[in-house]
Amino acid sequence: MNKLLLAAAVSLAMPFAAHAGADFVEGDKTFAGEAELGATLTTGNTDTASVKARLGLKQELGNWENAYLLEGLYNEDSGENTAKRYYAGAQGDYIFDDKNYLFVTANYEADPFTGFDYKMIASSGYGHKFIDTADVFLSAEIGPGYIYKKLDDEQSAALGYDSEDSIVAHGALNFSYAITETSKFTQLFVADYGDNLEGRSESALTANIVGALAMKFAVIVRYNSEPLDNKKSTDTETNMTLLYAF
Repeated sequence: MNKLLLAAAVSLAMPFAAHAGADFVEGDKTFAGEAELGATLTTGNTDTASVKARLGLKQELGNWENAYLLEGLYNEDSGENTAKRYYAGAQGDYIFDDKNYLFVTANYEADPFTGFDYKMIASSGYGHKFIDTADVFLSAEIGPGYIYKKLDDEQSAALGYDSEDSIVAHGALNFSYAITETSKFTQLFVADYGDNLEGRSESALTANIVGALAMKFAVIVRYNSEPLDNKKSTDTETNMTLLYAF
């Protein structure tokens, strides 16, 4: 199993490495993005495997600025799956001027260790760029949304229903700061408040190694104010990955 995971990780990284260093020209109908990958394998007295992969893309198309994100996390310890999470999201921003825009966003996340088979969130609203310079970026978004969560079979049997949904108030805060010419700090906060509060924070430090290759250290915190029985309200994920910009 560990060899299969390593082979899959290498295969996933290769096509992104081939495109490393490609330029994104503002205003052109072109893509740019970042692909990152981290894998840890141990054998002997303890057999463990961990793979984290992420692909983020951005596109400018007329007045639209579009972003797409795919993430995957898999952990295995002595043949037992201890973590598995998949995430896919997309957002389109309609730009009015240098500071203001309207956004539409939707995402899908599957994490069986939360007691839900998956959850989907869609929202739209208004965004404002407070700072947008070569070194510092700060934006905020707010608007209404809708969340749908599908319970797994065990939770469905225990609770007597198989899904939860609600209207939510969606908010996001995005900050980045260029520490030096080769290093950057980023901070993302996302919150959806409806029947309960669900939030996500990602703090990351990226340092360039050579060319388009960089090392990224990230801490991700997920919070649910009302988790299902026997589940914790906070999940923390710490990653060290290689990142290619293209």
